[in-house]
Amino acid sequence: MHTHLQQRLEEGTRNLLINCAECTPGQKVLLVYETENDGYYDPALLDEVHKTAEHLGLITQSYGVPLARDVTDPDDNLVAKMLEADCTVFLARLGDQIRFRTKDASKKQIISYALDCEMLASPFGTIDYSAFEDLKQLINAAVASAKEIHVTCPAGTDFKGKVGQATSQIGDVTRKRFPVSVFAPVPASDFRGSVAQRGFLTGTGSHYYSPWSCEIEDTLLVNFDGSRITGFEGSAKDVAAARAHYEFVGNKYGIDTYYVHSWHAGIHPGCEYKTAAGRHFERWSGSAFGNPRLLHFHTCGAYPPGEISLNVLDPSIRLDGLALWENGILRIDRLPESAALLEASPDLAKVFQSPAAMVGQAACGNLRYR
Repeated sequence: MHTHLQQRLEEGTRNLLINCAECTPGQKVLLVYETENDGYYDPALLDEVHKTAEHLGLITQSYGVPLARDVTDPDDNLVAKMLEADCTVFLARLGDQIRFRTKDASKKQIISYALDCEMLASPFGTIDYSAFEDLKQLINAAVASAKEIHVTCPAGTDFKGKVGQATSQIGDVTRKRFPVSVFAPVPASDFRGSVAQRGFLTGTGSHYYSPWSCEIEDTLLVNFDGSRITGFEGSAKDVAAARAHYEFVGNKYGIDTYYVHSWHAGIHPGCEYKTAAGRHFERWSGSAFGNPRLLHFHTCGAYPPGEISLNVLDPSIRLDGLALWENGILRIDRLPESAALLEASPDLAKVFQSPAAMVGQAACGNLRYR
């Protein structure tokens, strides 16, 4: 491996294990990896994290798990291993599937959304975890204090509302995300309007059903009022496809089919996804969301993250008229409170000056099914 890339990869792994997991020499780290070989997690990632962990004086153990198509709690053997370890790092979709569950969350657990060595070695993986944790708190506070939030996008998204409760009360994940990719989910209960969808509807990474995605050929408007989808607007074909997909998923799991739980957007401009989303929807859904060019809703199911994700490309998010997101660009410099953070973290400031542009778009520049 190229020396510079190896150095960046080690830097990203230290960020994961030291800055995020807060491990210290002599501690036991359990690396849970996925035994599936479908291109979701890079198999080389496990070896690289293991190698750097050993150099850091950590005692590592690996534990392979298959992909569970439906959400399940960790099996008893894995739970026992997790209780023996000081920290568990998930390089497997299982961590993402149980991220909102409180069971077996008493020991430190980290979910890696850096899915391969390139992502871990990029600014997405190497910029100090704590800098983005601080940034998240600034954005949480700004969102929670806004009297009106107005979201639009070039495709026709247009909804308004406010946060009805402090973001500290919102059901955020029970495990730590690495890197910090999104602000706390905003309940949809006090919002109403339309969410424009182009390309597809797809899953959230909760259950893995089939088909997991359905094609949207033109532009579909998903109208909602509070926590309810009230209808679809678009071509007859797209409306029928959307209704059929929602009904299929809702009936399969016996859940509130048209429930709208919450929404949030990416906050990490170092998050880059270079492959078109349609080549691997599950992988795209599990990683690209961290870029500020993407905002997503949790729908279909009265629980986070729901089962169907609505995805908005290049949102503008105005807080009391202030465009904190402007056509997919997070203008954190417009928050006066961010000045000290940007000054204290040159790497953070640099990535905002040159944000990653690739978030899974097709050659046409839009999100597409194929």
